Amino acid sequence: MRLIRPLLLILLLLLLVPYLLAPLYRAGHPVSTLMLWRWAHGQPVARQWVDFNAISPALPRAVVAAEDARFCKHHGIDWGAVREAIDDAQEGEGLRGASTITQQVAKNLFLWPLPGAVRKVLEFPLAMWIDFTLPKQRILEIYLNVAELGPSGQFGAEAGSTYAFGHSAASLWPREAALLAAILPNPHVRSARNPGPGVRRLAGTYLARSQAAGLQRCWSEN
Repeated sequence: MRLIRPLLLILLLLLLVPYLLAPLYRAGHPVSTLMLWRWAHGQPVARQWVDFNAISPALPRAVVAAEDARFCKHHGIDWGAVREAIDDAQEGEGLRGASTITQQVAKNLFLWPLPGAVRKVLEFPLAMWIDFTLPKQRILEIYLNVAELGPSGQFGAEAGSTYAFGHSAASLWPREAALLAAILPNPHVRSARNPGPGVRRLAGTYLARSQAAGLQRCWSEN
């Protein structure tokens, strides 16, 4: 019992750390756990933080269209998408992703090394807390600066755009933004620099969605 109590206290403190840090991320340039892991193992990391208004408006539109079309409507969890994923699994169609951008921010910042089942249990309440404590535009800004967007340690819009197209994220054309959105969440298999037929097809779909009048926007495009 003397050992169990300190261990439980340490575990509780570790679980509380993300909840204490999340409100502080209204400012600053947070890094992801995957970036920290790569640094710790001597692997390259390319990331230059870019403020939201310095990124081409085409990229947040494409990413929301691709990853989380109801981003502006939910509070961290898209319960409708979760129910659809459960229904599909029960009908034998296999598990599919239902993660929101906010969930991916929670995973990238705090939960990346954890096994999938454990991570999901922790991810749901943390995503709702992040949505409660941070504005939507800030959540999107963090995601666009910590998402892995290249095969060899390129993180964030600036590094991903420079690697794929040779220019800044501020200069992304809508088609280029859609290509970057199409390689999420696995830039090791998909490439925006040398897109195959599948990536080009996805990019065309996301480009159309991002330009649709029905895409709700809860962020400034100034």
